[in-house]
Amino acid sequence: MEISPLFWVAFNALVLALLLLDLLVFNRRAHVVGMREALGWSAFWIALSLSFNYLVYRWLGRAAALEFLTGYLIEKSLSVDNLFVFLLIFSYFKVPAQYQHRILFWGIIGALVLRAGFILVGAALLAKFHVLLYVLGAFLVYTGIKMATSGGEPEIDPENNPVVRFLSRHLPITNRLHEGKFFVRQNGVLFATPLLVVLVMVETTDVVFAADSIPAILAVSRDTFIVYTSNVFALLGLRALYFALEGLMRLFHYLHYGLALILVFIGGKLLVADLFHVGLSLSLGVVGLILAGSVILSLLFPKKEAVSEVVNE
Repeated sequence: MEISPLFWVAFNALVLALLLLDLLVFNRRAHVVGMREALGWSAFWIALSLSFNYLVYRWLGRAAALEFLTGYLIEKSLSVDNLFVFLLIFSYFKVPAQYQHRILFWGIIGALVLRAGFILVGAALLAKFHVLLYVLGAFLVYTGIKMATSGGEPEIDPENNPVVRFLSRHLPITNRLHEGKFFVRQNGVLFATPLLVVLVMVETTDVVFAADSIPAILAVSRDTFIVYTSNVFALLGLRALYFALEGLMRLFHYLHYGLALILVFIGGKLLVADLFHVGLSLSLGVVGLILAGSVILSLLFPKKEAVSEVVNE
């Protein structure tokens, strides 16, 4: 589908305006994001995404709208796994709650730029080389199996992160936060603060997650417009979702396996695409059912240590 360059400019200008409004108006001062505020913003971003989904339906039809919704749901669900890693990073570096929103804001800006590049390259390659569909399908199945067998316990190892090591070798780092700044000048020398190290960790972590989520959405739709916009709307609500689920993420221990099953399903769908067609409605239903089932199971059969952690907090 050919989308006018004017639309791309207008869409990205709208996204940038929303992000600037968030940073410069509603969150101009560093503060602790409470549950009520987080839920309110989450509702806003979800409503905005569904409104855009309706516009896609009116403009491009039912099939495109289903592709957008399925891609949005997959990206949103995979983001929860991403958010759990963010929680571990903030805990590891002991980042005060009032500075976490700022880090996530700039982390998402970087994620939008990086994922746009992944999507453009991935869509172009898939359009040119049909055999890559089978490679992509096998990769998603492998990733899903690996995710399921990993036990859902990601490790945070900043000392062995190559980007963090490069940063620490080439830029002096202070041991103070300096009121949420990423850089500070002392005695004429530019220093990075620990918050920049955390931001680098968040960005490099997102690159790893993009290696799973972008192929999964490209497996649903090879339309650059659908893949890009569904990804953008899922990322826009990521900060609010983090603060809304921060205290509950440890309870969703079965969600990790649900996400693994979704990746295997999407990958398997690609592998049999030339022999058997799986409709968009069925794909959306399967993804929704797996997500709902994994969340319900997590709440019905919570881990005892996870419950005690949430209660103590």
